[in-house]
Amino acid sequence: MKRILVPVDFSKEAESAAKIAASIARKTDSEIFLVHMLELPVTTIDPAEMNSISSEPQIIYFMKLAHEKFEKFKQLPFFKGLRVVETIQFQHAFSGIINESEKNKIDLIVMGSQGASGLQEMFIGSNTEKVVRRSKVPVLVIKEGIDKFEVSDMIFASDFNKESKSTFHRVVEFANLFGAKIHLLYINTIHNFNTTKNIEKKMAQFMDDFDFNNYSTKIYNDISIEKGILSYARDIDADLIALNTHGRSGLSRLFNGSIGQELANHALRPVITFRL
Repeated sequence: MKRILVPVDFSKEAESAAKIAASIARKTDSEIFLVHMLELPVTTIDPAEMNSISSEPQIIYFMKLAHEKFEKFKQLPFFKGLRVVETIQFQHAFSGIINESEKNKIDLIVMGSQGASGLQEMFIGSNTEKVVRRSKVPVLVIKEGIDKFEVSDMIFASDFNKESKSTFHRVVEFANLFGAKIHLLYINTIHNFNTTKNIEKKMAQFMDDFDFNNYSTKIYNDISIEKGILSYARDIDADLIALNTHGRSGLSRLFNGSIGQELANHALRPVITFRL
């Protein structure tokens, strides 16, 4: 891991994400790319004339203001000694983030989130969910208020089918950065019930192709996949939740059949997603 991208809107959530990105950058000797998507009034620019916007006084004003905010943002103490690159783009937030990620060959995207009531609220319908759906690199989602990012216990929640194997090597690589133990987690629900014997066999076969021993397995029964993941994370005081996601549907497939109600979990842990 050598390049980390952090979308910045100068909010507290973005600051929390940048702080975590900085701690990972120090551990991996990575460069940080900060990107701000400049949102302008729709009457300010004509998308068909983007090449000429630099001559518009209003655009110059907004650009200057954004650069001033960036200069202040980069003075935050956790950036000291790190290589930091800033970019301002005139694009929709999620598409601009993806474009910057691909252009700069980013290895990890770290984003802030306001979600406070479970995984669905954290992702579904937000720019975060759109980035997760389209990003080809892992996306780490951080909530405001997380001061340190030390990963000792990391949950990997999955159905452990063959498709999930395609990304698990990246989960292992991320765990190895921190010397973390991976807790392989299968959530058994009444709507998608499987026997313990079948699940244990599936999990064992899943790990056959990987040279990684610092892990445990857990079959957890709950009324929904989401509730099961969050409940088990609380039980073991996990530092991080890792999930696979599909590019075509984001996290929606994971939550099909769930009760869909909000969960009062205002200390939601960081979540990292790996696209299948």
